[in-house]
Amino acid sequence: MNLVWQKKDSWRAVVTLAYQSLGVVYGDLSTSPLYVYKNTFAEDIEHSETNEEIYGVLSFVFWTLTLVPLLKYVFIVLRADDNGEGGTFALYSLLCRHARVGFLPNGQLADEELSTYKKTDGGDAAPPSGGAAAASRVKRLLEKHQVLQLLLLILALIGTCMVIGDGVLTPAISVFSAISGLELSMSREQHKYVEVPIACAILVALFALQHYGTHRVAFLFAPIVVTWLVCISAIGVYNIFHWNPHVYQALSPYYMYKFLKKTQRGGWMSLGGILLCITGSEAMYADLGHFSQLSIQIAFTSMIYPSLILAYMGQAAYLSKHHFIESDYRIGFYVSVPEKIRWPVLAIAILAAVVGSQAVITGTFSIVKQCSALSCFPRVKIVHTSSKVHGQIYIPEINWMLMTLCLAVTVGFRDTKRMGNASGLAVITVMLVTTCLMSLVIVLCWHKSIFFAVCFILFFGSIEALYFSASLIKFLEGAWVPIALSFIFMIIMYVWHYGTLKKYEFDIQNKVSIDWLIGLSPNLGIVRVRGIGLIHTELVSGIPAIFSHFVTNLPAFHQVLVFLCIKSVPVPYVRPEERFLVGRIGPKEYRVYRCIARYGYRDVHKDDIEFEKDLVCSIAEFIRSSVSHAGGTQEQPEKDNDRMAVVGAGLGLCEEEVDLDDAAGPSSSREIQSPVARKKKVRFVLPESPHLDSDEREELQELMEAREAGMAFILGHAEVKAKSGSGLIKRFVIDIGYDFLRRNCRGPAYAVSIPHASTLEVGMVYSV
Repeated sequence: MNLVWQKKDSWRAVVTLAYQSLGVVYGDLSTSPLYVYKNTFAEDIEHSETNEEIYGVLSFVFWTLTLVPLLKYVFIVLRADDNGEGGTFALYSLLCRHARVGFLPNGQLADEELSTYKKTDGGDAAPPSGGAAAASRVKRLLEKHQVLQLLLLILALIGTCMVIGDGVLTPAISVFSAISGLELSMSREQHKYVEVPIACAILVALFALQHYGTHRVAFLFAPIVVTWLVCISAIGVYNIFHWNPHVYQALSPYYMYKFLKKTQRGGWMSLGGILLCITGSEAMYADLGHFSQLSIQIAFTSMIYPSLILAYMGQAAYLSKHHFIESDYRIGFYVSVPEKIRWPVLAIAILAAVVGSQAVITGTFSIVKQCSALSCFPRVKIVHTSSKVHGQIYIPEINWMLMTLCLAVTVGFRDTKRMGNASGLAVITVMLVTTCLMSLVIVLCWHKSIFFAVCFILFFGSIEALYFSASLIKFLEGAWVPIALSFIFMIIMYVWHYGTLKKYEFDIQNKVSIDWLIGLSPNLGIVRVRGIGLIHTELVSGIPAIFSHFVTNLPAFHQVLVFLCIKSVPVPYVRPEERFLVGRIGPKEYRVYRCIARYGYRDVHKDDIEFEKDLVCSIAEFIRSSVSHAGGTQEQPEKDNDRMAVVGAGLGLCEEEVDLDDAAGPSSSREIQSPVARKKKVRFVLPESPHLDSDEREELQELMEAREAGMAFILGHAEVKAKSGSGLIKRFVIDIGYDFLRRNCRGPAYAVSIPHASTLEVGMVYSV
């Protein structure tokens, strides 16, 4: 009985997720009927009295929707999830973990022990031996040739840049197409002066409201999209039965052949318009982390796919009886809507377009955050607009940049034809990148034979290459926009990644040995002051050069010293109990620790108060457990990373209390007060355990006293310069490009809200 109830409950949850996904995932895809026929019949196809062109276009639309979103994404690509996450970076992350092709320089073997680092096989069946051998060969090939690793990175960045470009183009074409129905109720002269201002006003309002977050109105998204889908389905069924019940014959692939044979070059160029019927398909995979694989599959197969097919068939049925009216081709969707319901449909279309645009904008924020976390995009301000809904973020710089570019595209083009050419190229490029990366995932991660990977890339790659060529040929008619945007973003991302990598290499080459730290003694004039000193570094081993530079100029450091490394790992999430790696540097009496905080590319960074509490508690837990783990012997100074231990925060050592204005008052227990807290304090209680020896208790007591004295944050302020003798390109990239980005981007996430009174900046020149 209990098992039956759990199954019913799980199915109820899946259906609920499927319903919610309609408003988040499918907003863009569901509004594509607004502009597909209009763009396809714009200029490339000559109108005739026969229905061959109309039937041919419908056949192309049907089979494109069937093969790409349904077969490729729903049944194949959705299985390649990275711990439930999807998107371009999820595929790249999977490849980085199955072959050492990652671009994160501070990786450790300990990262591979994370529970989310698990390998995926794409199914429950045991991998065949031939597939394992093929995976081994491909892995060795990728790891051996650095050029292939660079190409893989560039491929992932191209896909990412095109997603950002789509964030500019999709809101423009969706909103502009939605309000094009006004043309039916006014003259062309009036419409020309009304359409662009209304579209711009809607777009400005859409972007201006982003900082409030979508969680307050998200409950309306699914009903709006469902209403829109029911609307276009009903109109489609009406048009089929009223105008041409035999339009179903066009679903035969024979009409594709007849279409291309008759229209030839014009028909091939019109594929750029047909391509728009699958715009938004990538969102099924990119938004996988917010829903489940099954819920997205159910939503598409039961609601989206049949609704879109009926909508396109209905439009084709209407046009098949009105193909002699040229304006019907030009206006597109709204001319097939019965006149009595045209205004309500227009209102629903505008709402659906706004919902679809919102999903694309949110997706752009998400992928920029991932890029920034993996050191492939300059640091930006990330605002979490909801404390309850995961993934609801807002990035001010990206938002206003998208709005400016979106308005420029709307005002500059003023028609859906050129907007469609631009959007189509961005969409198909992302799909091509997914196909290429997916073919490697099939071999490396799923352990299938190379034959399956080749079949996958040849079948879907040839379809997408055909559409890509049709989009690229319209370079001068709008397709140059995503190429130009991607080129600019690609340069920014690669320059930032290259500069960050060179800066890390300088840190590695100039790090100080631990013997130097052990050699420091009071005889050299070194003074230990009260408190905890947090030294932020990118290094996971050794002593950073900024610390030796600091001690040389100011021969004093804190009684407890922590070398803190906040790094990203190629997984979407890191569990809280696996967050911290803690180790000791030097002899125990030195009170010097190394702490590595690990975050996935979708993790939410905690605020400073929570982070400080977890950090101190992790060190305390490390001290408490170090004797039992070491068998009661004194630990040797750290030489490598093998002395690091995964330590969970808390574990009964810390508890938080809220709103204690009398924190300064007397208390019967020792407390640790965060220097940046206003209404919070953290109580740190020594555990009453018989396993604690006197040395361990003394070390914990000293940590507690140091925490009460306060924390000081020692940050490196690096000036990166190309070393003398460098080539012209390197000097330009480092001295101009990277330096400009570094000066104008945000500071590190951990340094945003650190009080200035507690901060020490150590300036250094990095000659890379």
